[in-house]
Amino acid sequence: MKNKIFILLEKVLSLSTELLLIFLTLLIIIFGAISVYLAEQEHQSANITKLSDAFWWAIVTIATVGYGDYFPVTTVGRSIAILMMLTGIGIFVLLVSTLAQRRLQRLKSRLKSKTEHKHSILKL
Repeated sequence: MKNKIFILLEKVLSLSTELLLIFLTLLIIIFGAISVYLAEQEHQSANITKLSDAFWWAIVTIATVGYGDYFPVTTVGRSIAILMMLTGIGIFVLLVSTLAQRRLQRLKSRLKSKTEHKHSILKL
């Protein structure tokens, strides 16, 4: 049993970072939307009363756009909103830093190959 868990964990970790971020984002959107819908649907002054509105709100919130057309009014809904906003910022930071790191690694390998080529020419 332990071996299967380790094998599964190894496979998940071997996936690219971007795919993991996309998967994580989708999970957060799904759970955030359903949670806000459940917290808001019964409240009198709530404007998130349909599941489709909750999904729209979750996507807009995690993207840190925040149009303001839908917003939570309950304490639980607002707490979920705070987590969604912070998660959106964190995912954006992780994505940008991952892309920057890959770019720097490519530049480093190009520079290394050029310097190795120059050293091989000088040795001749």
